Amino acid sequence: MWYEGLLGLTAWQTVLATLILTQITIVSVTVYLHRHSAHNSIDLHPALAHFFRFWLWLTTGMITKEWTAVHRKHHAKCETEEDPHSPVKKGLKTVFWSGAELYKAGATEETLKRYGQRTPDDWLERNLYAPYNWIGITVMAVIDLLLFGAKGITVWAVQMMWIPFFAAGVINGIAHFFGYRNFECTDNARNISPWGFFIGGEELHNNHHTYPHSPKLSVKPWEFDIGWMWIKIFEFLRLAKAKPVGPIAHQVPGKSLLDVDTLMAIANNRFQVMVQYRKKVLAPLLNERKLQLPPEERTLLQKVRKLMYREESLIHPQEHHCLQEVLAKHETLQMIYHKSKELQAIWKRQPGMQYQDKVAALREWCHQAEQSGVRHLEEFAAWLKSFSLVPAPAVAR
Repeated sequence: MWYEGLLGLTAWQTVLATLILTQITIVSVTVYLHRHSAHNSIDLHPALAHFFRFWLWLTTGMITKEWTAVHRKHHAKCETEEDPHSPVKKGLKTVFWSGAELYKAGATEETLKRYGQRTPDDWLERNLYAPYNWIGITVMAVIDLLLFGAKGITVWAVQMMWIPFFAAGVINGIAHFFGYRNFECTDNARNISPWGFFIGGEELHNNHHTYPHSPKLSVKPWEFDIGWMWIKIFEFLRLAKAKPVGPIAHQVPGKSLLDVDTLMAIANNRFQVMVQYRKKVLAPLLNERKLQLPPEERTLLQKVRKLMYREESLIHPQEHHCLQEVLAKHETLQMIYHKSKELQAIWKRQPGMQYQDKVAALREWCHQAEQSGVRHLEEFAAWLKSFSLVPAPAVAR
């Protein structure tokens, strides 16, 4: 019958077909728009890049330059008043339900000019995709009606809502509010789930904001990024090439010379360095101190445990007051907390501070750590000195 469409699918078959279609759109967004266009972390074969661009024109009406520019501005101005879609500033409810509208509002002429470089500017983009983006979604509606019959209206509606809800709403909203953090980057980005199946791997948002130019969003052995799986498939088919991002630092056993090479290696690997500071210094000292305290003080110490390694700009004033109250009672904890902040300050940009000045500051930091009388801090300072941009020479056998 005509109302069943050319495919004549059952209800469950139509649901499956819809999921396949929406996942193609998700792959187009994460591989083409996000990792290729916005962050330039992968190169795509022109045919594959154009397929993704054409598919997004049909299923979302999104314009590559607008999406790319708004996303780049989001990274440049993250969690500030200039961020186009920060739930921290605009509220979770606003970003979750109005994510697509925020993207459209953020695509101003100034934003496009400043952040929209290296995006498609060919005849098709200028004469069809950009000025007539509504034609694509109209064509998609006709195709859905022909293939699925009356159910095609629902299929089309789901396709139109998929990216605004999951990408603009869930990732830009929830992923800046709820989830776990592998790294203390300077914004509130979080990993929603360690297994990025459903939204192309974009669920691993904290990893991405920490290493925005990495084509792979998973970091830990137990994490999975389905977008990376697709990239590897495209590489096998010679349709894509991921750009290398590391390793950018090496451990050289026995190295004790602290120079510019050491400083650069540590700065390049700063997020991992602070993770290790948490594991090698903060955690063992907190555990030791906890055993020495009465039950009521243990509870308070446990309460501020995460605050001791959280990005300082993300600590609320009330939490900060609680943290300072605990640190004031424990001299050693206060010292290692301040040492972590001093270490981070060395590689942060400071006007007029030269590399040699930073090397001197790092040497002084390590000297103070070695003289602190805290075994964990002394061992960490020795571990820092082993960093180098050059790997250790292979030992001949």
